[in-house]
This record gives sequence, structure tokens and C-alpha cells, in this order.
Amino acid sequence: METGLREKIEFALDTIRPYLEADGGNVRVVELTDDFVLKIEMTGNCGSCPMSSMTLKAGVEEAIKRAIPEITRVEAINLTFA
Repeated sequence: METGLREKIEFALDTIRPYLEADGGNVRVVELTDDFVLKIEMTGNCGSCPMSSMTLKAGVEEAIKRAIPEITRVEAINLTFA
């Protein structure tokens, strides 16, 4: 992943990190695929919280897509959906 793009991603994530950290969680970038799918890991309480799927879609993905429109999707590698 090119440095400029990684910085944009981290900057976008920094806009929502205070909210995640307030609940004892965070997010870590794992990979950006060639087809612009961002893979992340939800950490801390976010990794096991039942609301993490909503946090991912309404918070993390929204912030990323607003800052970097070329990213097509955000996936959490460690969330299992019931």
C-alpha cells in the first residue's frame, strides 16, 4: 500500500478512534487489496462486541469512504456475523 494512501486511511480512522477507544476498542489496518477492499481488525472490546457490525458499517466504513472514495468496501477480518 502506498504511503500517501495509508496516511489518508489512518487519518480517516483517527476521526472515529476516540469513540472506539471510549468503549475500550480500536481498529487496525491489515491490508488494502488490489481491488480497493480495506481489511481491518477490530481490537479490544470491538472484537467481541455484538454491536461491532454496526460500528463497522456506520462508523468505520462511512469514515473511510468519505475520506477515500476509491475504497469500495471495508471488511473486518475478525468479526463473525450470526
